[in-house]
Amino acid sequence: MSDTVLAARGIEVQFGGVRALRGVDLEVRPGQIVGLIGPNGAGKTTFVDAITGFVPCNGLIQVAGREVSHQRPHARVRAGLSRTWQGVELFDDLTVAENLAVAARSLSLRATVRDMIGRRSTDMASILETLEDVGIADLAHAFPTELSEGQRKLVGIARAFAARPRILCLDEPAAGLDTTESAHLGTQLRRLGDQGTPMLLIDHDISFVFGTCDHVVVLEFGQVIASGAPKVIRSDPRVIAAYLGQESDPGEKVQA
Repeated sequence: MSDTVLAARGIEVQFGGVRALRGVDLEVRPGQIVGLIGPNGAGKTTFVDAITGFVPCNGLIQVAGREVSHQRPHARVRAGLSRTWQGVELFDDLTVAENLAVAARSLSLRATVRDMIGRRSTDMASILETLEDVGIADLAHAFPTELSEGQRKLVGIARAFAARPRILCLDEPAAGLDTTESAHLGTQLRRLGDQGTPMLLIDHDISFVFGTCDHVVVLEFGQVIASGAPKVIRSDPRVIAAYLGQESDPGEKVQA
């Protein structure tokens, strides 16, 4: 559909004789945050790796109506499909703002020529605006070694957001965070979503996912077993049997 930012249809991934993903369909619309959850080994990270071009897959992948199914990862980034990784690797000898400038820098021939003649191709005003959007403008001149784990996670998200992607895929952004840091991260992500940045969010913290996302897709053994609003997913018998067990306390972390 024309108003779909990310459309993944019939995604299949096979490692040797193991079918890691079996015909997965998922879509994300403008301003929507979609959660992807499931037990360990369900195929969540494999799905993100597949749609971003890091593992071979079969199926159709479109970003804002443009097919990127057979493109390399860097081409998918240029099409507007950005992601974060479970481990936040920052340049410790660069400030937060400089880390974002590296990520936002264009790799075009024109940008290279500008760098060679000493004209910076990255607009620092745009970098500071990105930090403001993510709520960490006060950290612009800090070094990564001075940050808490929660702040490092936000810098990682800001770095992915610096290129102004059409859609942002977040792989376990709340991993390692305490309850307060997770709540703050969820608030910032929700604000970015409300401002128009669509996201695909994977995380182990069910309360974080349900409290942040508009829509949730559940995987089990590489297949979608449920899809809907968080309140619908929480009470779905298939999800309870496969994943949640008994309905958990809203403040409890359930490992996926």
